[in-house]
Amino acid sequence: MAEGNKTVTAYEEALDALSSLITKRSRADKSNNGDRFELLSDYLKILDLDVAISQLKVIHVAGTKGKGSTCTFTESILRNCGFRTGLFTSPHLIDVRERFRLDGDDISEDKFLAYFWWCYDRLKEKATEDIPMPSYFRFLALLAFKIFTAEQIDVAILEVGLGGRFDATNVVQKPVVCGISSLGYDHMEILGNTLGEIAGEKAGIFKYGVPAFTVPQPEEAMRVLEENASKLDVPLQVVPPLDASLLNGLKLGLEGEHQYMNAGLAVALSSTWLQRTSQLGINYLDTTSPLPEQFIQGLTMANLQGRAQIVPDRYTNSETSGDLVFYLDGAHSPESMEICARWFSLAIKEENQQETFDFQPPNSSGSSNGLPQRQHDGKIRKNSAQILLFNCMSVRDPQLLLPSLMKTCARHGVYFKKALFVPNASVYNKVGSHALPPTETQIDLSWQFALQRVWENLMLGDKAVEAKNTDNASEDVKDYTELSARSCENSAVFSSLPLAIKWLRDSVQQNQSLRFQVLVTGSLHLIGDVLKIVKK
Repeated sequence: MAEGNKTVTAYEEALDALSSLITKRSRADKSNNGDRFELLSDYLKILDLDVAISQLKVIHVAGTKGKGSTCTFTESILRNCGFRTGLFTSPHLIDVRERFRLDGDDISEDKFLAYFWWCYDRLKEKATEDIPMPSYFRFLALLAFKIFTAEQIDVAILEVGLGGRFDATNVVQKPVVCGISSLGYDHMEILGNTLGEIAGEKAGIFKYGVPAFTVPQPEEAMRVLEENASKLDVPLQVVPPLDASLLNGLKLGLEGEHQYMNAGLAVALSSTWLQRTSQLGINYLDTTSPLPEQFIQGLTMANLQGRAQIVPDRYTNSETSGDLVFYLDGAHSPESMEICARWFSLAIKEENQQETFDFQPPNSSGSSNGLPQRQHDGKIRKNSAQILLFNCMSVRDPQLLLPSLMKTCARHGVYFKKALFVPNASVYNKVGSHALPPTETQIDLSWQFALQRVWENLMLGDKAVEAKNTDNASEDVKDYTELSARSCENSAVFSSLPLAIKWLRDSVQQNQSLRFQVLVTGSLHLIGDVLKIVKK
């Protein structure tokens, strides 16, 4: 099939069909009866999944922060215990197939296409005014149920997309065990303005008599979780963070101190699933005993893109130019932004300390000639500069996100030389890499300019402190007025992400003694867009 002069592949054709299901309609909430949540039962019947779905052995996880990490740890643990696993998560970063993992790997393109059209064609054929085609996320959840039942997996780990009560994954009536990760303020326009209201929506995944686990929560949220659990005779237990000593000197597969909280929850969910499905050969319910070897393997080998991920730029040659390293984290709430800032600060300190350790000053016979100094291995010692690359959805409040990020970094002695604000490269109503963003003349940068104003105002108040903590890397940060749409003293808005990346690459190419440590955060969509460029 041709689109202009371009040939559209079978996979791109499927992504176009999937894109047709994306609407601007408001998401499901109480005001619209969960956007007719009952339609999901009709869809399951059309797809002959209403009986099959009840036979899945499901672990269901909701939460504001850490639910994707918890699901990833849980899947890895049970896979290392020898079970066939299915993992459904959201959003995807580069390819929609990331949402459907079978035995730890993204579903193959061939399998995706076969299951996609099997579901899409049946739903299209039966669609009526009363039972329209499902919306984008609902279709993906239905597709996950089809994939997991057809592939006859042993365990399905389902991450809630949004909220819980009216989420498409909540069509599962009898999970084996449920989990609630850390709760905080996010999607308040849908879930409510208080932690209690948000907790009530998340607790909507609780099912009568099905055990549930959570992590330590703020008092208001915990009270609501306990009330909801009590009404349904749900045994609800609070799980402490995993004790790092149980890993026998190894590190968790996912970076950051906060991951020990998610790992603790994953261990409880995995253990309970093993117990309730009578898999008694491997278990861990006595938290005073050592972790089984399979649990340690699962926790230390887990991987998840876009969460505390460090990616050196392959495009730049660090032998002949400076270094460009991206630190990617999809934080988009005030609480997760603080966690992200702490991780970034500690990660770059560790890297910079290693650089200092590797550096041996020249002996006294060497005269200072103004040339870049070299380490004992002949490599040039590099000055580091921290750069922020940021965007967030307009429903987020940058007055909450950016101060949390800046202040946490400052507490660790980290100050950004520049902040770069960009629109997302991907567009909301298209799935797939062949979906091109609008041309530069069509791009509305008013939101990025608003983010820039918030940042510049924050920097004005932070200047006195920052002046005492700057190093000589600032002189290496080149002017970028030609590439940017608007530059200020501490920041710039670029009309596209590729232009911002070009400026970063040009800057390090021009200076052998420069290392840019770029924190990319605020939006998982931005993370995915950066990975598409950097991993090409």
